[in-house]
Amino acid sequence: MEEFHKTKRLPPYVFEQVNRLKAKARAAGADIIDLGMGNPDLPTPKHIVDKLTEVVQDPRSHRYSASKGIQGLRKAQANYYQRRFGVKLNPDTQIVATLGSKEGFANMAQAITAPGDVILCPNPSYPIHAFGFLMAGASIRSVPAEPGPELFHALERAIIHSVPKPIALILCYPANPTAYCADLEFYKDVVAFARKHEIFILSDLAYSEIYFGDTPPPSVLQVPGAMDVTAEFTSLSKTFSMPGWRMGFAVGNERLINALSRVKSYLDYGAFTPIQVAATAALNGPDDCIRETRAIYKRRRDVVVESFGRAGFDIPAPEASMFCWAPIPEKFRHLGSLEFSKLLLEKAEVAVAPGIGFGEHGDDYVRIGLVENEQRLRQAARNVRRFLESADKTMHNVVQLETSS
Repeated sequence: MEEFHKTKRLPPYVFEQVNRLKAKARAAGADIIDLGMGNPDLPTPKHIVDKLTEVVQDPRSHRYSASKGIQGLRKAQANYYQRRFGVKLNPDTQIVATLGSKEGFANMAQAITAPGDVILCPNPSYPIHAFGFLMAGASIRSVPAEPGPELFHALERAIIHSVPKPIALILCYPANPTAYCADLEFYKDVVAFARKHEIFILSDLAYSEIYFGDTPPPSVLQVPGAMDVTAEFTSLSKTFSMPGWRMGFAVGNERLINALSRVKSYLDYGAFTPIQVAATAALNGPDDCIRETRAIYKRRRDVVVESFGRAGFDIPAPEASMFCWAPIPEKFRHLGSLEFSKLLLEKAEVAVAPGIGFGEHGDDYVRIGLVENEQRLRQAARNVRRFLESADKTMHNVVQLETSS
């Protein structure tokens, strides 16, 4: 049967190929160390879980909730932005709670996109950044993911050569999957560009609290004038280890937030009220749990960089996020990221995310999630070392055979 129009615009989900092989290997008894999905393994802090279990006992909390988020939750998010970034937000007009940042992005695409609109999107980048807009009927023009001169050159070319003119630029720093980080000077230039050319900025700030240096990642909304052109998306998934709770936010420009709120009002009644109340407790509560989570990811990052490096798989140390963006070892690069990921799964029992799943410019890389404890990460490195040593021996034997013949 012929595919539907919107599903035809979506390529095969490359991660599914790795997932199928992973499930098959596990069914056969293999101990797969899964570093592929960015699925936090740390427990949600106890005070948040306690608040959920308290509120869920009240039958009134089982009714329909508020699509844009309960008032207390939106106030808590406004207070968080004031504390963390020094940005003042109106909880009634500049904040909407979303079912995670992924849903927020997808529904923002539905809210602001007309068929044929052009969106500027980093490549590689998290899939929803591009495909949310593709499903809404837009065309994607790729720009470099790394903040710097090449990105601005690409933006200038896009303004000149795109027909119609782009309506929005997507940013994601700290970046998924590349872990690139941006500073305020970069954001100032981006805001100036967006205001000059009258395009929107859609900023994904889901990893703002997972950083390893002394300088916290900024918000683009800290830049004067950014509120005129920007909506920013955040999530509690990584900050508070709440991925399955599906709680995030869109904040910023009133026109964009209003458009998203209207679309959401037709599609959902918001998250389950006890989850929203517990999320309010998370945002209003102590931040020692955030610091502990950050420290755990930093130790894991150091373990991966050190142990994989000794195994012969050199991995740059990311400054932020819960991922390492790892160049495929030179002798395997010709395979591409999908085949290399399959090989790691089969030979080393280690699952990673193929870079091609984040865009064609990611095909020389794999994404490694810091989602196992340090012992398991070291075990993954040992498995990889054995695989690489075995591959070297095989290559050596082939060369000797060719030489002798």
